[in-house]
Amino acid sequence: MSNKQKGDPETTGHSWDGIEEFNNPMPRWWLWTFYATIIWAIGYSIAYPAWPMVNRATEGVLGWSTRGEVAKEIAAVNEANEAINARLESSELSDISSDPDLNNYAVQAGGAVFRTWCAQCHGSGAAGAPGYPNLLDDDWLWGGDIESIYTTVRHGIRNEEDPDARWSQMPSFGEFLDKEEIEQVVNYVMSLTGTPQDPSQVDAGREVYMDNCAACHMEDATGDRMQGAPNLGNAIWLYGGDYDTLMETVTYSRFGVMPSWEERLTEAQIRAVSTYVHQLGGGE
Repeated sequence: MSNKQKGDPETTGHSWDGIEEFNNPMPRWWLWTFYATIIWAIGYSIAYPAWPMVNRATEGVLGWSTRGEVAKEIAAVNEANEAINARLESSELSDISSDPDLNNYAVQAGGAVFRTWCAQCHGSGAAGAPGYPNLLDDDWLWGGDIESIYTTVRHGIRNEEDPDARWSQMPSFGEFLDKEEIEQVVNYVMSLTGTPQDPSQVDAGREVYMDNCAACHMEDATGDRMQGAPNLGNAIWLYGGDYDTLMETVTYSRFGVMPSWEERLTEAQIRAVSTYVHQLGGGE
């Protein structure tokens, strides 16, 4: 018995388990709109980059791309800044801060470089993190004047690809000191800025320090910038100054690496970011 009601549209003749399919075509305006989108998509894929290939996408007959537009904008900005970048490159580093216009440009441009390339390690505010130096204080392993900062940025630290990179290497004292001697020297170092974990080991630790550490960190533990040896008497620690961290540092040493930027940044960008870092508060 048919369940077809009066007024139902005609069917297509298809039926599944007694369920019939109504013949309800889409409105003509919808169909024409749908066909127009197909034509538009075909035309767009011909005119603009669209189809992915192995190494790139099809370029399109118009040769337009958002990447190309960005490149044009960057080129226009570089052209507009060409004169002041030339001034920045030719000026003495120590003279940049005395030229208000040049210094303002260097700080603003350097800030952009820092946020793009440096913030991943040193933090967006340049306060650093364990293993990554705080650039806001006045503690510098290699010196905080503008020339020293420039050299560090340009050549990096412990970068084997750059022969002019800053280079220092702390021995792994666990290879030739026993655990008791390491505990002693760690307690001595802790006593320089606070309370050692075991005060009874401080005197013995001083002897261990003088025999093994003073050559780099100096007898008064103030460090040596020529070697990149940290000052141990100012309570500023790159990796941490608690007992366990110091035990790990002395036993296994540390070997942080900063890349050389001279192959990635222009001379003007290196000078700009050096100026930016120098004026953050810790520059000398």
